[in-house]
Amino acid sequence: MSQKGLIGYFEKFLDKESLFDNKRILQANYMPETVFHREDEIKKIATILAPSLKLEKPSNLFIYGKTGTGKTLTIKHITNQIAQVAKEKDIKLKILYINCKLKRVADTEYRLIAQFTRELGKDIPPTGLPTDEVYKIFFSAIDNEEQLVILILDEVDYLVKKAGDELLYNLTRINSELKNSQISLIGISNDLIFADHLDPRIKSSLSEEELIFPPYNAIQLQDILKQRTDKAFKKNVLEQGLIEKCAAFAAREHGDARRALELLRVSAEIAERNGFSNIKIEHLDRAEREIEKNRIQDIIVAQPKQQQAVLFSIISICSKRQRGIFTGEVYEVYKGICIQCGLRPLTQRRVSDIISEYDMFGVINTNVISKGRYGRTKEISLAIDYLLVPKLKKIIEENLSL
Repeated sequence: MSQKGLIGYFEKFLDKESLFDNKRILQANYMPETVFHREDEIKKIATILAPSLKLEKPSNLFIYGKTGTGKTLTIKHITNQIAQVAKEKDIKLKILYINCKLKRVADTEYRLIAQFTRELGKDIPPTGLPTDEVYKIFFSAIDNEEQLVILILDEVDYLVKKAGDELLYNLTRINSELKNSQISLIGISNDLIFADHLDPRIKSSLSEEELIFPPYNAIQLQDILKQRTDKAFKKNVLEQGLIEKCAAFAAREHGDARRALELLRVSAEIAERNGFSNIKIEHLDRAEREIEKNRIQDIIVAQPKQQQAVLFSIISICSKRQRGIFTGEVYEVYKGICIQCGLRPLTQRRVSDIISEYDMFGVINTNVISKGRYGRTKEISLAIDYLLVPKLKKIIEENLSL
């Protein structure tokens, strides 16, 4: 396409009627007025956090649940309303939120404490100060008046992987250093077994209250999608049955509302690019294939070599037989692959954790089977499209130089 032709294309695009009324409503960070199908969780969290409005420290809270189950949405919904009441009543309550998955914000102890300190109005350089000095400034910013501070650590498992669990221990012990103020912690994690590997002292302090968010079912996802699509799209642009099929797709993938919203958005974009005036089920099917392919590839490419070696072991065994395989078999093949590519093998327990992570990502399915007095093992099967397997195998082979 020539430069003149490209300008003409963009001008024509501006004149074209969009299928969207407000695309932002389909984004994961959009805050709806009502959070559907989390009434019990909202009630429990509200009762735990309500004492903060009397400047009484609420219990530390840990929330688990797979991606797209409404954990962050629910916490933000509740804390926004608590903050509104505190502002109206002039209550000295501060709520600080950090997504620990964000690079250069929460990937080291220094950066996390520095970011919290900036949120409290103090200027901290990105690097250069001793970590102890950053903590002193942080303590000073909190303790300069009588107040309560709620620290929300979203995707806290990423923080521990990057910075270690000593940071969490320090945060749970801060109140013993403060004279005028108090801190309460809320941790949010997609990893259901994350806390099992924490130091027992940290686990007992961090998880004074625990809450698990179950996956949404297909009917609940339909309600969530209808709530968003009423405002996101022009009228009558969705083919009949589209929302139901989209909800069924997402319910199959661990009840992930975020995935359901992404499917709808990509379906509409595909329809628009191809000049359709409405969004058809065929566009949803195409979106599902594209998202799945891109998501799995992105996950695999981003994994360290040890994790790739574990997945390569699973793929190698599964490609030779149809029935499920077990953790012990994977570990034996994995050790051989480590020898081939010069890696030091991890322990079988760590490999079992990596397998659980791939299950969480939706790359594999696992089923824990009891073997009586011989303990438990995981039965493993691939959860990805078989047409994608050769491509993933080739990517890993190149990365590991096999």
